[in-house]
Amino acid sequence: MPVVSIRPREECRYDAVSLGEVMLRLDPGEGRIRTNRQFRAWEGGGEYNVARGLRRVFGQRTAVVTSLVDNEVGRLVEDLILTGGVDTSFVRWVPGDGLGRSVRNGLNFTERGYGIRGALGVSDRGHTAVSQLKVGDIDWEFLFGELGVRWFHTGGIFAGLSTTTPDVAEEAMTVAKRHGTVVSYDLNYRPSVWEAVGGPARALEVNRRLARHVDVMFGCLNLGQPSSDESLPAPELATFQRRVEDLTGEYDNLRVVATTLRTVHTATVNDWGAIAWTDGQIIEATHRPGLEILDRVGGGDAFAAGLIYGLLSDRGLADAVELGAAHGALAMTTPGDTSMATKAEVERLVAGGGARAVR
Repeated sequence: MPVVSIRPREECRYDAVSLGEVMLRLDPGEGRIRTNRQFRAWEGGGEYNVARGLRRVFGQRTAVVTSLVDNEVGRLVEDLILTGGVDTSFVRWVPGDGLGRSVRNGLNFTERGYGIRGALGVSDRGHTAVSQLKVGDIDWEFLFGELGVRWFHTGGIFAGLSTTTPDVAEEAMTVAKRHGTVVSYDLNYRPSVWEAVGGPARALEVNRRLARHVDVMFGCLNLGQPSSDESLPAPELATFQRRVEDLTGEYDNLRVVATTLRTVHTATVNDWGAIAWTDGQIIEATHRPGLEILDRVGGGDAFAAGLIYGLLSDRGLADAVELGAAHGALAMTTPGDTSMATKAEVERLVAGGGARAVR
């Protein structure tokens, strides 16, 4: 029996759709934000990164539901999304006011970190277009009912953007479930996101409310005391088992619970792995101690994309968690939020391939 019941591919326009903010990431490369004079531009966002990975790495048909201001920055973000192959048909465009007083596009300055200097993110995303989405703004019946979607993904970053975004997420989840779409949610707690809307207490309230609509849960699982990181220290089998028992005891709708395992030795050397639960069974991916990292941002999103692909392909949870862990590891070897890996590279790593030159 499949881990989750997934709609047939032939009856759906999309294999996966993500709901979330897509920001313009400004990357100082090897330098610091405070001293750099040149920045490389990427697009990125926790929920969006999953859709992009599924499209570019695993060849799935994906779209993103988001909102952007219709100005040159918004169109740059759109161009980057299109380069990633993600369908932009459900981008809600809103007019700007010239100065961004009332609505704007989000920016994210991110340092990669090196050695003893940790990665650093400085977001500039107040009053963004997507944070102002409200119930009724998106025609979810058309998306999930008429067009058809096999998998819907969103998360705690989107839900924490404003007082209205949890309502939008719940609206989307409710319609998705009604049409047989699998729903996944990444807890992805970020203190900077929740600080202005109620902090950890509000995050707990929202996560508990949304969890009852979720089939596949990603994240640190500590709903009561959210962590600033998306991973458990590696290895933490007992902690995971205790948390998942608490979580599934309260939410019997959950079919899969999964998280990455990470021990940070330095910004550029981490122990890396992943673990997943289904129906009382716990599965660990291959543990990779001493993984060398170029840019850690997006590793958890890449894990989610690989795991989702494995389940969409009916490969079972054991294969899916291996695909996710391998994809996450590869995504952190390149700069930017989004994955530059190929499916062949992921499959080769899952099969035990190493870093020998391929010629």
